[in-house]
Amino acid sequence: MSAEPNASLAPVTADDVAEAVALAVAALAPAADADWNVPAGPLEWTCWETGEHLVDDLFFYAAQIGSLRPMADDYVRWGYSRRRSDGPDNTITVDLDAGPTAMFRALEAGGGILAAVVRATPETARGFHVFGASDPEGFAAMGVVETLVHAHDLALGLGVEFEPPAGLCARTLHRLFPDVPRDTAPWATLLWATGRGDLEGKERREKWRWYGAPGAT
Repeated sequence: MSAEPNASLAPVTADDVAEAVALAVAALAPAADADWNVPAGPLEWTCWETGEHLVDDLFFYAAQIGSLRPMADDYVRWGYSRRRSDGPDNTITVDLDAGPTAMFRALEAGGGILAAVVRATPETARGFHVFGASDPEGFAAMGVVETLVHAHDLALGLGVEFEPPAGLCARTLHRLFPDVPRDTAPWATLLWATGRGDLEGKERREKWRWYGAPGAT
C-alpha cells in the first residue's frame, strides 16, 4: 500500500515532530509498569537507555539548528556520559527513580523544544550533521525519524504495538531518504531504510544513512 499521491511531497514541519512524539508516548504509556531494563528490540541498549537516547536526540537537534549562531561545519560540543560502557552517550538523562512516567514527560519536553525551535528558526539557517548540514525542516525530519524508529524499538522490547500513519512516514522519507522506493508502504519502507525491516525485492540494510542537506531529494 503506497502513500497518498502528494502526501510525500509536503514538507516536514514542527507539527510533525509534535505528532511523532505524541504518538510514541501514547503507544508506550501502557508499558509504564513494564521492565524497562530489557533490550529495546534489535538494539543492545535497554529500553530505558533507548528512551534517554531519544530525548537526547530531540534536545541535540534543537540546540544544533536553534543556536544564536548555528554552525554548519561542526557539532555543538556538549559534555556527555554513559550509564554503562555499552550504553549510549547522552548529554540529557532522565531520573531513574522517577520511572517511565518521567521518561514520557522528558520525551514531550524534548519534542516541544525541537518543535518550537523549528518554528522559530529562519529557513536559511544551517546546522551541522555528519549526514549533511541541514535546515530547520531537515532537523525536524531527523527528529521524526529518531522518534518513530526508536518508538518501534521500544515497542518491541516492551511488548506494545506501534504503527505511525503513512503520511507522516512518507513526508519524512521524501525529505531524508532519496534512495528508497516510493511505491511501497511508507512505514515498512522507513523500517527498511533504517535497517529494521524487510522490503520485498530488497536486501536488508546492514548500514544506512539519511541525506539531510536541503535539496538532496
